[in-house]
Amino acid sequence: MVLCRRNRNGAAILASGRYPLVEICVEGIDGLLAAQENGADRVELCASLIEGGITPSYGTIREALRRATIPFHVIVRPRGGDFLYSETEFASMLADVAACREVGVAGVVVGCLTADGRIDEDRVAALVTAAGPLAVTCHRAFDMTRDPSEALEALVRCGVGRVLTSGQRDSAEEGAALLARLVKQAGERIVVMGCGGLDPGNAARIVAATGLKEIHFAAPRDVPSRMAFRNSRIGMGGTSLDREYTSTITDGELVAATIAAARGADRPA
Repeated sequence: MVLCRRNRNGAAILASGRYPLVEICVEGIDGLLAAQENGADRVELCASLIEGGITPSYGTIREALRRATIPFHVIVRPRGGDFLYSETEFASMLADVAACREVGVAGVVVGCLTADGRIDEDRVAALVTAAGPLAVTCHRAFDMTRDPSEALEALVRCGVGRVLTSGQRDSAEEGAALLARLVKQAGERIVVMGCGGLDPGNAARIVAATGLKEIHFAAPRDVPSRMAFRNSRIGMGGTSLDREYTSTITDGELVAATIAAARGADRPA
């Protein structure tokens, strides 16, 4: 069991037990099952990871609640692309957060920016209010901000409990120096959860170098479609024919191996 206390914004902070806490980013129910069966502490539940993750369907969320044995947080992101949303898109985000609160998920994952690359504090604070008792994470919209130190303080003011970041680089390895600075800046006011290319070969080193107490990764593996009949004349939605007959799944063995490697850096919290 992972024993936790909470910071002032309601995010879990490890007090004892396994270190670091591990969240797996998954697409759909099968991914959730693979993650929880292979040692994940928590899941970020998404649709369309090829777009970086968007809001899963209501049916997916309800089925996840029925099958989950670990907490999961639902990404609330109406589309791929940037994080500057129209009024109608933002209205849909508020509605999705309210629906997640109503059905009783553990948390939501959100993020909104202004056109000049800052945290949109009005909108993020409104999403936190809509979430009520749910844990709130800011996703990697944070990595697209112009000033990460300023953005972290903005999230604290909004009442966000956790921020997901690769240190504003393509990988946590490249962003390790900033991750370490953010961990120190955050203290116990907000959890900095590291992500970006974490695997069995680097996870322990990055955790040790940065002081991260929470990490996040996907463990994708492409597998051939099980379709026997294949129409070679068309790809749906503009995808290539190869992609049309490829499925991306969560690799349970990779989940387990990366968790084991990361916890090679165990130390008392």
